[in-house]
Amino acid sequence: MTNKEVAKTFKTLADLMELHGENKFKIRSYSNAYITFRKLGQPLTEMTDEEIKSIRGVGAAIAQKTRDLLNTGTFKTLEDFKEKTPLGVQEMLSVKGFGPKKILTIWKDLGVETIGELLYACNENRLIELKGFGKKTQDDLTKTLEYFLRSKDKFHFAAVEEEADDLVTEIADRLPDCKVSLAGEIRRKGNIVSEIEVLIGGDFNQSEIIDNQLLTLKKEIENGIEAQTVNEIPVFIRNCKKEEFGSKLFKYTSTEKFMSAFLKKYEGKDFRGLENESEVFEKTGLNFIVPELREDEYFLEKAAAGNLPELITKKDIKGVVHTHTTYSDGLNTLEEMAQAAQKMGYEYIAISDHSKAAFYANGLKEDRLRQQWAEIDALNSKMENFTILKSIESDILSSGELDYPDEVLKEFDCIIASVHSNLKMDKDKATTRIIKAIENPYTNILGHPTGRLLLSRKGYPLDHQKVIDACAANNVAIELNAHPWRLDLDWSWIPVAMEKGVKISINPDAHSIEGIQDIRYGITSARKGGLTKEMCLNALSAEDFIKKIKK
Repeated sequence: MTNKEVAKTFKTLADLMELHGENKFKIRSYSNAYITFRKLGQPLTEMTDEEIKSIRGVGAAIAQKTRDLLNTGTFKTLEDFKEKTPLGVQEMLSVKGFGPKKILTIWKDLGVETIGELLYACNENRLIELKGFGKKTQDDLTKTLEYFLRSKDKFHFAAVEEEADDLVTEIADRLPDCKVSLAGEIRRKGNIVSEIEVLIGGDFNQSEIIDNQLLTLKKEIENGIEAQTVNEIPVFIRNCKKEEFGSKLFKYTSTEKFMSAFLKKYEGKDFRGLENESEVFEKTGLNFIVPELREDEYFLEKAAAGNLPELITKKDIKGVVHTHTTYSDGLNTLEEMAQAAQKMGYEYIAISDHSKAAFYANGLKEDRLRQQWAEIDALNSKMENFTILKSIESDILSSGELDYPDEVLKEFDCIIASVHSNLKMDKDKATTRIIKAIENPYTNILGHPTGRLLLSRKGYPLDHQKVIDACAANNVAIELNAHPWRLDLDWSWIPVAMEKGVKISINPDAHSIEGIQDIRYGITSARKGGLTKEMCLNALSAEDFIKKIKK
């Protein structure tokens, strides 16, 4: 169990206790444990009971609950509160922006105990007269709940990638005479997936892969099996003849939209009975279109015209842009982040802590900025073949202005402008706000453009075309935030940005050394949009990076 999982458990307990009107001091202690464990650098699994107890603000009671949690996956107090809380009410706690106080009102005053009942109550306008609600709150909650229900039973790509790869490897080992591959959305590396799809070419006995250690059978279907992993991730296994594996793999990897366009373009050609997927492309004379690009006809037309892009790879990235340290809300010091990035093979790092308006994230006031810059200068003087850039993630205020006055902004090497507050503007207001920030002469990169959190928050509406046009006119790059819960800018807008000459910066938004590794998910998403090395801002050297962003 990771520190974040432990922390989340204590947050759940605090919320449940608040639902039941428990002592506010106890609630606060568990809320504080959530914050403490989230930021703890050393894994709790490697600590003794005494070491856990000695953590500031933890104490004997929380330390014991932590040990029980690490050993058994739960503890008695948590189970007691779960037992007296309906499952549907517990599920409400996972709805973004819907806290215990409002849930308690819904539960006790309306007798609503499930998400479905709550959405129905919203549709009947039953929340308007409730204390603390009103029509606007009800309308906002309706949209949130509809999004929540649409997102259920789906997974971030990062959450299932490793398990999917391990599953295919294990099946291939167990079925050495068969051809085995991932297929569907997981092979196309979608930002969000609903299942792991596997294609097996050849004959096999079901018992060879269904044994409750690898997979558990859910039901048998025509030419396939529905199962689930030990972690309860749905698995859809298709079966075909070995000699037609290539044809089927191409079919089951492609979306219906891509497949329809492909068959229409090559009407009359027979693609059946091909053992290797590459033979499909050989029959058409096309260069191989990687699975990531098989979403619609856009890259099919590029391939037919001989203009398939050479996609960005991990080795192309030279700099780590957008990182947070202990100066704001990061887990590691500035020096630790820089040394880790250099050790990973990068040439530079842009330290982009939060600006002063982000008080909730310990944003930097001017005096602490000077302190950080002095540390960067000292480190740059002693680190060889590596550069630390003075950057900031400047809040875009409601007015569209950047945090800090111009005399401070002009001293940064790089400014990432991001929205973190007032996320409920309509499309016109949100777009106007963003464009004003883009037009600021000190803005270099537009951070996570929509503010979305995949499977949690839809993000504010934007006129993407206007935003991209503004970036093109003002020499502003757009961030593809590589955190697997963001992946924002969405890959579908990358072709538009590239056509306008707007560079994409693949940024990890790293709040720890481990967070730097998220760059790989950004690359995965960028490849779906056809991003090339030439159009990636942080594929440039530190010197060229600075030259490119200068206005």
